[in-house]
Amino acid sequence: MNSELTDFDYNFFALNPENINRVVLLLGSNLGDRMMMLKLATDRIESDIGVIFSQSSVYETEPWGFESERNFLNKAVVVSTSFSPREILKKIQIIEEMQGRKRTAGFYRSREIDIDIMFYNSWIISEDNLIIPHPLLQDRRFALVPIAEISGDMIHPVIKRTVSDILKDCQDHSVVNRIPDE
Repeated sequence: MNSELTDFDYNFFALNPENINRVVLLLGSNLGDRMMMLKLATDRIESDIGVIFSQSSVYETEPWGFESERNFLNKAVVVSTSFSPREILKKIQIIEEMQGRKRTAGFYRSREIDIDIMFYNSWIISEDNLIIPHPLLQDRRFALVPIAEISGDMIHPVIKRTVSDILKDCQDHSVVNRIPDE
C-alpha cells in the first residue's frame, strides 16, 4: 500500500478490511433520458463491478472536444472491487453497449452513456486501450469537479497532487453546474 495515505484512503480501507481495490469511475450521458442513463449505469456498476463506496452529485456540463446541442450529465463513483483494471474495462464496455453506446474510433460524439476509469488504487497503467489514471483528467473540469466532491484529497499518482489542488489550477473554464438533489 502507498505510504502517502490520505484521509480518503484511511476511510476507504477502514471500511474495506480486506483491502479490496478502489476504482474511481466517471459516468456521462447526453442522449436520451440522461438521468435515467446515469441511474441504470450506477445500478449496473453496483451489480457487476462492486460496491459503490461513494458517489458525487450529478453535474450538467458542456460537451468537451466537440459541439453538441445537448449538455452532458456527469457523476463520479468510487467502487470497491476485486476485479482487475482490464476486467473492469470489459464490464464497463458491456454496460455501455447494453445502454446503447456505439463506439467509433477517432473522435468524440454524443452518447447514451460513457464510463471512464479515472483511477485504480494508486496504480499507473499504460497499455493498449487502458491508461490509468485517465490521461486527460487534469484538463477536464467536468471530470475534476465530481471527483473532487467525493475524493478531493486523493493524490494523483503521476502528478503527485490532490484532485482538489489539480482542480484549482485547471485551465478548462467550461461550465459545470451541480444539479439539485430531487
